[in-house]
Amino acid sequence: MEWIVDPITVFASESQPIVLEGLRRVLDRAQDLSLVGSTASQPEALERIAELRPAIVLMDQTGGLKNSFRFLTDVKTASPNSFPVLWIVDLPEVECFRALQLGARGILKKSLPPTLILDCLRAVAKGSVWIEHTLSGQVAGFLNRRQTPRLTPREREIVSCLCRGMRNKEIATELSITPGTVKVHLMHIFEKTGVKDRFELAVHGRKLLGVETAEDGQADSAFSVGT
Repeated sequence: MEWIVDPITVFASESQPIVLEGLRRVLDRAQDLSLVGSTASQPEALERIAELRPAIVLMDQTGGLKNSFRFLTDVKTASPNSFPVLWIVDLPEVECFRALQLGARGILKKSLPPTLILDCLRAVAKGSVWIEHTLSGQVAGFLNRRQTPRLTPREREIVSCLCRGMRNKEIATELSITPGTVKVHLMHIFEKTGVKDRFELAVHGRKLLGVETAEDGQADSAFSVGT
């Protein structure tokens, strides 16, 4: 008996019709991914996203970075369970981490081959944070230069929640502790790991928890993390 799994739903906010057509063809060949809608206008996109509630929102840089970053936060309001992925031509590393800070779960370059685009969408749908290896390289080395720190069971729970994109209040509710206690635990985790902030921690949380897979270790063009 075959189990039928619902495909991962993707909505694209993309201003270039030729790019959108290429994306549609790529997703049509992937049985586990489905493009459920698209628009060239971000205001119109928000209405459709609120209606369709897609698993992933793939968004370009229409209107510049300021508008894109505003759109990131608007997407989370329109559909809290949707994962935004910023689809870019190029973006400075500092702006990539700013996008993650605002709620992006993936930073995806349009120049990447279709196989990596699919890898990104699948990883994000599973709750991972996905960025190119070249973008994460500056913050990736610390775990390779030192032994993996020993975290307490509570600290591991907090890292796991953080990798799922949860904020301090959400972590506190999940673990039945106060937001202040979450902050204290995060301070201890930062001290133990050498990580600078919660976003580096989200990127490297999988390795810290000791659940990195063989595929993750072999990846040389992209870096995907999550729980």
